[in-house]
Amino acid sequence: MDVLEGKEWESEVLERVSQTFKALGDPTRIRILTLLAREECAVNQIADALQLSQSAVSHQLKTLRAYRFVRYRREGQNMLYSCDDAHIIGLLNEAVRYASSEQA
Repeated sequence: MDVLEGKEWESEVLERVSQTFKALGDPTRIRILTLLAREECAVNQIADALQLSQSAVSHQLKTLRAYRFVRYRREGQNMLYSCDDAHIIGLLNEAVRYASSEQA
């Protein structure tokens, strides 16, 4: 495992890791990413599926876009969002496995 090799990490790398976990530290953002990993959705679809306001979804999508976890494309008047980073979904999967094993 790379983390256990005793390697000193550059401060930029440590900051990026910290910011990644910070971005994933919100349950609403995790729910949105999980949905977008499965299918491309417009804001209203996300809001309906997760029972959130469109404003709340838009706010969270702004954060996820800033971290480049999601991408969007325009289709007519709609912006369609999808997951832009398979590594993030891998991290979420690992976190769920970890959290599930801790509860057992």
